[in-house]
Amino acid sequence: MKAQLYSSKGEKKSQVELPKIFSVRVRADIVKKYFEADKFIQPYMPKPRAGLRQSATGTISHQRHDWKGHYGRGISRAPRKTMRRRGTQFFWVGANVPGTRGGRQAHPPKGIGVEKKINKKEIKLAFESAFAATANKELITKRYSTLGKIEHVPFVVESLPAKTKELKDLIKNIFGENSKLAFKNRETRAGRGSMRGRKYKSNAGVLILTGEEKKIKLSGFDIKSIKEVSISDFYPLGRLTIYTQKALESLNKEIKETKK
Repeated sequence: MKAQLYSSKGEKKSQVELPKIFSVRVRADIVKKYFEADKFIQPYMPKPRAGLRQSATGTISHQRHDWKGHYGRGISRAPRKTMRRRGTQFFWVGANVPGTRGGRQAHPPKGIGVEKKINKKEIKLAFESAFAATANKELITKRYSTLGKIEHVPFVVESLPAKTKELKDLIKNIFGENSKLAFKNRETRAGRGSMRGRKYKSNAGVLILTGEEKKIKLSGFDIKSIKEVSISDFYPLGRLTIYTQKALESLNKEIKETKK
């Protein structure tokens, strides 16, 4: 499988042989499983000690002559906390048990089933599928509804320019009509959503993957090395991606190391 190589200015050069990972069958189900297992989900449950943080554990004694007991008072054995006392007379308030003020819930949601597990082989397969999806035209057109014609994917560049302006010119030359999708764009949401913590709508933009060279930080772009990239950067599958030549070399290295 081959891809078109571009210069750092966006000019077409020779073709490059892609690693075998790009011809792997895409397993969308495994990628989805890993994405759900990888992201943190706040379990729907109260704090483990909620409603039990008072010194009112157990029941109070009903035996005769017991200190701080209930004998002869005609009150239930419910756990109570002491608010004040006068000599041997105590003023109690029910605590801890359900039905008391500030007590625990009777049957709260347990937060069970939120955590998901995935084994190492599935993680490897998920990453292979994610990389292969960047070279799959069907998945890319499925993700981007307004995408125009694309001659070839993925996009491979010799090296990245040092300045943001030069990188923008590079993307315009490579993507042409589709350059709007490659740039991050943020819009104010219409309607009530802007009052409910989701004021802005934004697209992901193009993902730029580099090798083991120096870290490049350019504002407005997701630039990550092959070792830093996570499954959430690719999901949903078919994201527009630019690879540097060194990124492809480091991918080849990782494939050889895993075979050993």
